[in-house]
Amino acid sequence: MKPLKLSILGVRGVVGEALTPELVVTFAQAFGTYVEGGPIFVSRDTRASGEMIRSGVLAGLLSTGYEVVDLGICPTPAMELAVKRHGGAGGVAITAGHNPADWNALKFVASTGHLLNSYQGEELLDVFHQAEFTRARWDGLKPLRQEAFAVPEYVNALLETVDVAAIRRRRFKVAVDCCNGACAESTTRFLSALGCEVVAINEEMGRPFPHDPEPTPDNMNQLRAMVKASGADLGFAQDAEGSRLGLVTEQWQALSEEHTLCIAVQMIPEGGCGAVVTNLCTTRAVDDLAAQRGARVVRTKVGEPHIVEAMLFHDACLGGEGSGGIVLPRLNHTFDSTAVIGCLLEHLAHTGRTLSELAEAIPRYAMVKERIPCPPERAPAVMARLREMVEEQPAADRVDLTDGIRIERDAAWVHIRPSMTEPVLRIIAEAESDAEARALADETSGHVRRYLV
Repeated sequence: MKPLKLSILGVRGVVGEALTPELVVTFAQAFGTYVEGGPIFVSRDTRASGEMIRSGVLAGLLSTGYEVVDLGICPTPAMELAVKRHGGAGGVAITAGHNPADWNALKFVASTGHLLNSYQGEELLDVFHQAEFTRARWDGLKPLRQEAFAVPEYVNALLETVDVAAIRRRRFKVAVDCCNGACAESTTRFLSALGCEVVAINEEMGRPFPHDPEPTPDNMNQLRAMVKASGADLGFAQDAEGSRLGLVTEQWQALSEEHTLCIAVQMIPEGGCGAVVTNLCTTRAVDDLAAQRGARVVRTKVGEPHIVEAMLFHDACLGGEGSGGIVLPRLNHTFDSTAVIGCLLEHLAHTGRTLSELAEAIPRYAMVKERIPCPPERAPAVMARLREMVEEQPAADRVDLTDGIRIERDAAWVHIRPSMTEPVLRIIAEAESDAEARALADETSGHVRRYLV
């Protein structure tokens, strides 16, 4: 199996296997054919394959006659802000975000500075499959622009969204693990401007990832050790592009990626938010915490575009997923880990609380997450068999088919769906006890494995 994922999130795969130079050029041609308006901005993270993929993207975009602005290594939220503020027709982020180093991806951004929504993503895939691309004549090709303004502008914009004076008064000591990714420069610059004493690890953008960039507790052992050794007030772990955030408390506890959104919900002023948007497989602790603040929870399909669409429709003050991806619309409607860092420090400065106190306030549920390898071409048949099985479930089970299959059973639930970023089926189960969550996940994975045979 050559892992490749085509979805509304773009194209993602293992470099040298499914993700080839030919595919990259073709997708870039499709995007240049699809968008209309001003320049197209391009950014990348620090993966070894970044230069190769960048060359293909630039060639494909330039061939359509567009002006292309190459921002180089740059956090995806910084590129998205540049598109929004500088009248871009769109943007291409060359990053696989949380995926391991052998993966890379193209993520496509609309002129609004958001990822393409579900409708736009389907339109782009149609253009790609039709393969009828705009091709400029030799005298219609525009020169490539290389610019370095995105990161400084992004940091300045972040500083304008938070109470800098209050944060400076707290004189936080902060540990940061940037995973040698695209945020190494911007995050340390931002924290230093906030008056923080910064203890940074894995901040060398020219070096390989020291661990998988997904900010889960398993990948935060170095950060935990640094928080302990330095006596830091808290620790932050970012993925390779700056979209997802993991947290370590001053007591050296690495919080679940599910808890990043729960922490963010606690930053909402009581009565100050109408809606919080999350997906169908994020912990129900979000519902409990939102209710305490008089906010309702809107649940969507999995994926940043679906979160952002629902946030705009419901005028929500917060959105996010149990992956550590959070949308705080003060600056832009996008997953932005550095913006969350700033808002969390502001909240702690205003309240005098610690991160461990916020963590203790999160209602306790047990959650089990599993990934079962499944070729993308097999996933529809497996899901169809599972839906047939679900139709025979007891009437007491509540079934939601909005995104994959979600089954609620008393106070527990299980959700199964094909991943949009990897060739796997994801199973997430949550219950009030570890044993119940484990049993629910095992029962579901047993059905999946039987249908995969």
